[in-house]
Amino acid sequence: MAATEIDPTAIAFQVTFDAHEPHAVAAFWAEVLGYEVEDSSALVEQLVAAGQLPASEVVQVNGRAAFRVGAGITDPTGTRPRLLFQVVPEGKAAKNRVHLDLRVGVDNIDAEVERLTGLGATFAWESNDRGGRCVTMRDPEGNELCLT
Repeated sequence: MAATEIDPTAIAFQVTFDAHEPHAVAAFWAEVLGYEVEDSSALVEQLVAAGQLPASEVVQVNGRAAFRVGAGITDPTGTRPRLLFQVVPEGKAAKNRVHLDLRVGVDNIDAEVERLTGLGATFAWESNDRGGRCVTMRDPEGNELCLT
């Protein structure tokens, strides 16, 4: 590999979602995936104190200062990608171009539908047209996710 080439296996990445309420959606997905909501309160407070972040860009989430524009969640084991939820002014208008497929196993789909419904997800449709059962649901802002 030449010195200017990048090894694709060394590229870290995160998956970013547009959201109207990024902190609420981040909390939903953290619960779904067993992730942790990142606590950026120390950084937020430091930036405000230094005059680098206006107070209008800060919200309180669970009693802690947070960036108004978004929230991140991370896998506590450090093996799965970080998810970032960033605020956008418009609502979801069409089918997602990207979504998460959660491989829970065919025997666990019904229990996972029930669990996610309890967290605020809604059932969208079910299919079996690609060789296995797939239940499509929507997160609290309408973003699709599939359970297989």
